[in-house]
Amino acid sequence: MADILSKEARSLVMSRIRATNTGPERVVFQILRRRGVYFARHAKSVIGHPDLVFRRYRLAVFIDGEFWHGKDFKRRQAKLSDYWVEKITRNMRRDKSSRARLRSLGWRVLKFWGRDVLRDPEKCVDRILAVREECIRIHATRMEVGDKQSG
Repeated sequence: MADILSKEARSLVMSRIRATNTGPERVVFQILRRRGVYFARHAKSVIGHPDLVFRRYRLAVFIDGEFWHGKDFKRRQAKLSDYWVEKITRNMRRDKSSRARLRSLGWRVLKFWGRDVLRDPEKCVDRILAVREECIRIHATRMEVGDKQSG
């Protein structure tokens, strides 16, 4: 399937697509700040560059766009050109690998689709905070065990 736009027009369209601070991300950031929760955004030092990170508790949150990260890819694949099939397949492979590597290093990983965030942002933030609370409890337990062993 050929592109219906010229190379220059396609380049202009693509340059306007945000990789960070997308609408769904900004909504989550705003709710977390309103609730007084501190976090890092777009942590380049963490594998996969999560959109939201709680480093101390090893929690990484990804908020993925449906097209770029392959939601319902099998169903949509036939309508896409070879370029997009390859691009999205690489993205999905990279996402899976990054998240597996994070988990192997002891990180908890959450993933949300952008539309799910926009549909019910409070529910997504509640889930993030519930998992964060779990991570805090685990972290506190490890600290206690470490104190007992060293004392």
